[in-house]
Formats: sequence, C-alpha cells, structure tokens
Amino acid sequence: MKKKEKTGIPRLLELAGEKKSLMAWSALLSTVSVFFMLVPYVSVYFVMAELLTHASNISAVDTAYVIQWALWGVGGMALGYLFMYVGGMCSHIAAFRILYGIRVKLSRHIGSLPLGYFNKNATGKIKKIIEQDVEKIELFIAHQLPDLINTAVMLTAIVVAMFSLNVWFALACVIPMLLGFAAQFSMMAGKKAKEGLKEYFDALERINTSSIQYVRGMPSIKIFGQTVHSFRKFHEDMLHYRNFSVRYTDNFQNGYVTFKVVILSLATFFFPVGLFFIGSDPHNAAFAATLLFFLVMTPGISTPIFKLNSFASTINAIKEGVKRIDEIMGEAAVKEAEAGKTPGAFDIRFRDVSFSYGDEGSPEVLKGLSFTAQQGKITALVGPSGSGKSTVAQLIPRFWDVQKGSIAIGGVDIRDMRINELMDTLSFVFQDTFLFSDTLYNNILAGRPDATKDEVYAAARAAQCHEFIERLPNGYETMIGEGGVYLSGGEEQRVSVARAILKNAPILVLDEATAYADPENEYQMQLALRELIRDKTVLIIAHRLTTICEADQIIVLKDGQIEETGTHGELLDRGGLYKSMWDAYTSATAWTIDLLQEKEAFA
Repeated sequence: MKKKEKTGIPRLLELAGEKKSLMAWSALLSTVSVFFMLVPYVSVYFVMAELLTHASNISAVDTAYVIQWALWGVGGMALGYLFMYVGGMCSHIAAFRILYGIRVKLSRHIGSLPLGYFNKNATGKIKKIIEQDVEKIELFIAHQLPDLINTAVMLTAIVVAMFSLNVWFALACVIPMLLGFAAQFSMMAGKKAKEGLKEYFDALERINTSSIQYVRGMPSIKIFGQTVHSFRKFHEDMLHYRNFSVRYTDNFQNGYVTFKVVILSLATFFFPVGLFFIGSDPHNAAFAATLLFFLVMTPGISTPIFKLNSFASTINAIKEGVKRIDEIMGEAAVKEAEAGKTPGAFDIRFRDVSFSYGDEGSPEVLKGLSFTAQQGKITALVGPSGSGKSTVAQLIPRFWDVQKGSIAIGGVDIRDMRINELMDTLSFVFQDTFLFSDTLYNNILAGRPDATKDEVYAAARAAQCHEFIERLPNGYETMIGEGGVYLSGGEEQRVSVARAILKNAPILVLDEATAYADPENEYQMQLALRELIRDKTVLIIAHRLTTICEADQIIVLKDGQIEETGTHGELLDRGGLYKSMWDAYTSATAWTIDLLQEKEAFA
C-alpha cells in the first residue's frame, strides 16, 4: 500500500527537520507562559470574593490577604511575559533557520532543473513561491504557531475554570461560542474555501508575472502609448483579482458577521442566567463574586477566540503554500551521474541527435544530427533563423537532455559526467549577456571565484575592457545595474568575455558574441575573442558571416538538419545554401537609402 504523502502542517514540520526541537521548546515555554498569565485573573477573583464577603463591614477586609493576591497577580504577569519572550525567541530562531533552509533547497533544486521548466513556468510565479509563500511559513512559525499554542491552552484553561466555578454560567458562555465557531468554520473549512484559496494564490501568481512583464516592457509600452489600463494582460489580471476578492468576501461575510456578533456578545447570553440564579439568593456573596468574575473574564476571552478563528485561514494558506513548494521540489532535475567519468580529450561529437522542446510527439527541432567539433579547432554553426543553431549549443551543457542519440566530449557521453565537471569543461558567451547587480570585479570573478585580483585584471585586459572600467567612477568596484552604472551592449559582452577568459575552460561556445558591438567596438571584441579562443575547442553560432570566414569547419543547418559542411571557400564553391546566405549578407552591406529618390517618390 502506497504511503500517504504529508500535507499542510505535518509536511511543514517535516521540512523543518532538525529545527523541530526549537519549535518544541517554543511550544512548551508558550504553554507555561499561559498559566502564569492566568494568575492575574485568579487574583482578581479572590480579591473580589474577599471584598464582597465583607461588603457590609469594609474594615473587616483582610488587607494582607488582598495585597498578597495583588502581588501574586503582578508576579504572574511578569513571569508570563518572560516565558512568552523566551518562547518567541526560540520560535523566531527556528523560523529563520527553516526559512533559510527551504530557500536554499529551492534554489539548489531550481538550479538543477532543465530550462524547459522555466519555459513552462513564468518567472513571477517562481518568484512568488520563493519569496511570499516561504515568507508566510516564516510568519506562521515565528508568530502564529506560538500564538496558536498560547491561545489554545488559554481557552482550555479558561473553560475549565469556568466549569469549576459555575456549570450553568459556563454553559451559557460555551454554547454560543460553539455556535459562532460552527457558523464560521462551515464556510472557512469547506470545499468552497479551499477552491477560493487556490484561486487566490493563482491570481497573485498571475499578477506577479504580468507586473514583471509590465515593468520589463516599459520601453515598448511608452513608445506605443499604452498605460496600465491599455496593457491588457496586467489590467485583466488586476480586475480578476479584484472581482475574486469581492466574490470571496460576499461568500463568507454572513458566517463571519454571525461569529463576530456572537463572540462579542457572550455577556448577553450568560448575564440573564446569572440574574435568574442570584435573584433566588441575593445575599450569597460567593455567587456574586463568581458573577463578577464571569463579567470580567467574558470580554477578555473574545481576543483569543478571534485569534483562534484566524488560524483556520492561516493553516489553509500554509497548506497551499507548502503544496506549491512541493510542486517545485517534485520537478525532475537533470539526472546526475552516480560515478562521473572524466574525458581525456575535448572534442565534441553529436551522434544521431534528435530533440524537441515539448512532450513526445512534439515537432523535432533537431533531426538525426551528427557532426564532430575537433579539439583545438573552430567549428561554426550557421543557417536561417529557426534552423536549430542555439539549440545545438544549449544541449552541450545539458540545459536540456536529448531524446534520441548522444553528445560526447572526448568520447564520454555528457550524461555520464558529473554536472560540476561538465560545467568546468565549458565556457559560454551568450548573445544576451547577463550581468549581476554587483561590482564589475565580482561579475568577472564569477568565472572563477578563487582567482586572484591580478588574474581578474589580466582577464579584463585580455578582453579589452580594462580601460573603460578604469574610467568608471569606482573602477572595478563600480556597481552594475540598479543603483549603479549601465554599460553599453558591447561593453557588457566584453565583460562577459573577460569572465570566460578567467574561467579558461577547454571548450568555448560563442552564441553571436559580437551581436551588440558597434563598428568601433567590434575590433576590440575581435581582439578579445582571439585571446579567448586560443588552443580551445570552439563552437561559434554566427549570423555575421564575416566573423567565421577563418573557421576550420562551417556547418550549415536547415530545419534541424545538416545541409552542408566545409570551409568558407569550399562552401562558396559548391554554390549551395551557404553561398546564397553569403551573397545576401554581402549585398545587404551595400544597401543605401537614396533620400532624393525617396522625396521624388512621395512628391
């Protein structure tokens, strides 16, 4: 029989791991604090009883007895707050450790997922789970869990005390309380509530995703004169969230209003009972003291009841948040070889590789692809848009795994290599360069974190970016991005090249590395790349055909298959697809706009 998987709070405690001992201490200390916090109520009862007993002769009141109970009340409150503070510290330490542990686990797992996962799941959704859903767990453990224990113990103690003092008064309080809970609980814990909570989380994820798109697309939004209202996706998601919130409130307002009215009116239920009984014996001082005690206690009981009520929705939210965390953790990571093999050489061989981005039956992007990129040589991939060039490059570091065929480095299938070793073997310079919001020095150092300062500077010089870095306000310590400076596309790519030079991996993949270089910077980029590719196995994806004329091998792709292979001269002589692309490229460089002819045409 399959073991039932844990959900909600049990699953959260499982995620807590070794931090459960701190949570247990927090629970124990919170429980102890409750009993001390009840001492002032007991003190009030005994003081009132003493005063009512001698109401006809106030001088007969035992002053020492009253002062003693008053001191007990103050001491109990002080000790209660002390234990509550220590328990709160334990819960906060446990919460932040659990928060750290869950986020580290999530980050590590996300880093091991294939890129296909990120194509299917929006950035805003993942961001919300890592930030907001995990943050709710921290809030629950640090604040609400101790409150839950504190409240449950306090309510239990108060109810027991009520029944020990007067059963009829206690019943007059507890029965309305249970009816109020029933009215609220029937709506908060039903199927409709769970479906509403899921819709709430989905709506927040959609807003997160569309708001990120809205901010990132601000240049286009401004150019086309759009606003938050005309940016349809963002506006629709906000309207959906608003309409859902109103509908959700309408569904639960009757139950909540009933609950609140009943709990705030407990005195209304037991006071007639008290008047009935005290009317039969108006001189019973002990009974009068009990009635006064209930009058004092009843308003005070409403606060823990409201707290307890709020935990129902909180627990549902935790359950949904933990479920979404588990959904990410349940995604299959790129399989790691148990005993990694180490290649003895660094040639790259594709053998009958077929690949599609979707599930089985989806159109294949690559179809039976076979070629070898020789060690120490330059292999260029060219072809029309959508021919599969970037896909070939991204399969080498196992951003995705091939469905058919194999990719080998030095005769070792890349699936048989440890992921870390495979990444140490490769360097990438992407067309869309990504720089961290950090200093330029740390951005370059990311290529090899244990490098010395002199090695970082040497890599920057080799990448032809040392001079422009030195001209920046704080040199290598200049912050990049938000709160710092912004580099041009060509400068960013040179920093990326410096990072790759510092890494000094034996295999280098260049995905249109000069795409953003203007004519003035392209020469600097070529010098940087010449330094980078020395004595390495190089795979270049190129759109500017002039940059790969000296390649040792040019592979022309079309519709995911190899159309032709050869050197620049050989392919031109054949007069095939490469020749057509070359002619189109060279003729495009001669294009001009004759302004005079344009004016005459529109005259």
